[in-house]
Amino acid sequence: MPTLEQAQHWYAQNDPVHGFDHILRVYRLAERLAQAEGADLEIVRAAALLHDAEGPLTGSNRSEHQLASAEFAYQVLAAEDWPAERIAAVQHCIRAHRFRDDREQPQTIEAQVLFDADKLDAIGAIGAVRAIAYALLDGQRLFAEPSEQFMQSGQKLPGEAHTPYHEYLFKLSKLKERMFTPTGKALAQARHDFLSGFFDRLYAELRAEA
Repeated sequence: MPTLEQAQHWYAQNDPVHGFDHILRVYRLAERLAQAEGADLEIVRAAALLHDAEGPLTGSNRSEHQLASAEFAYQVLAAEDWPAERIAAVQHCIRAHRFRDDREQPQTIEAQVLFDADKLDAIGAIGAVRAIAYALLDGQRLFAEPSEQFMQSGQKLPGEAHTPYHEYLFKLSKLKERMFTPTGKALAQARHDFLSGFFDRLYAELRAEA
């Protein structure tokens, strides 16, 4: 079984969005959800530790990172002599955890637990901090008025900035409804309410309305 100590070497320590701190939070949330939902803890723990790890494949397209992480998981677990079917179960969890890629939906309770744990870390107070941290690292503006087209369809106009508020509208505000497990849904409500209040207030202040 991969350990937290091993996982520290697979992730950047100074990445506030997808670094080891994120992995540790998801690992703890996934454990909590797995215990409540009766999921296989070993599968869930391995998937949580490996879900954003790309190993020697680091540098691949972020939009496809779940595929690289699943391949890296195979290498790690095969080296530990895991049975093929349990490696496949971990790989399914990893491939199915992304919000922006619905090609493989979480079919097992373990995959649903990982999906929920990962998305819980994207909302609430942590979610607000991560959204702003990602924007700053990516050179994005803190705020730009979303176009009417974006508000209606989620598609930006040519040259339209992508800001934390855009990310909230496009993704973060929808995560509560995407939870699979009863425990995930219960935890998501309070986090969603905080995040929604935060971005409503940010929007009002940046427009000098509050």
